[in-house]
Amino acid sequence: MTMANLFLLFNHSITTPQKEQASRELGIVQIVPLPETLSALWATMPPEAESLQSYLEPLTDWLDNTSQKGDYVLIQGDFGACYLLVRHCLETNRIPIYSTTAREAVEEQLDDGSIQLTHRFRHVRFRNYGK
Repeated sequence: MTMANLFLLFNHSITTPQKEQASRELGIVQIVPLPETLSALWATMPPEAESLQSYLEPLTDWLDNTSQKGDYVLIQGDFGACYLLVRHCLETNRIPIYSTTAREAVEEQLDDGSIQLTHRFRHVRFRNYGK
């Protein structure tokens, strides 16, 4: 198994099961979160923009300068931004992946007669984009 880094392009904290699976199944030796300024950029895609290409340049520059061929990039977020970043990763020989989850719903009837619905998402596996 080759040793690689995992770069995070998503708006959540990576969970312990995700870290463990990344190490065990992908050979990840280091997990690299987005710097704070880029994290804020990733979290706030401008809905009025006709194109995100130039808006995402700081992110692609960061990936190009800090990752190398064969590194994994966990990409989840705005659909259009994900598409552009996945394409960029494929063009630059990085491996774009996303996390699949099982969704569990629990209904609880409360004392006042109302029902509280709680959703829990549990990580299942990483999947390569395009496979």
